[in-house]
Amino acid sequence: MGTIKTATLTFRIDPGLKEALRVAAEQEHRSIANMIEVLIRDHCEQCGIAISLSDEAKNNSGARS
Repeated sequence: MGTIKTATLTFRIDPGLKEALRVAAEQEHRSIANMIEVLIRDHCEQCGIAISLSDEAKNNSGARS
């Protein structure tokens, strides 16, 4: 099974917000990057915003090694 390519996102946030994010991620045993992804997915789901999958992700969905 191949690795799905990801996009890089770089942004600046208030240090206090970053610390809160770090704590939230730690409490859920996630990386900060994964915590941000979960938060974005949750927000999109709540607002009815569709998330399109890349062709590579579509081809790998349900694939087992």
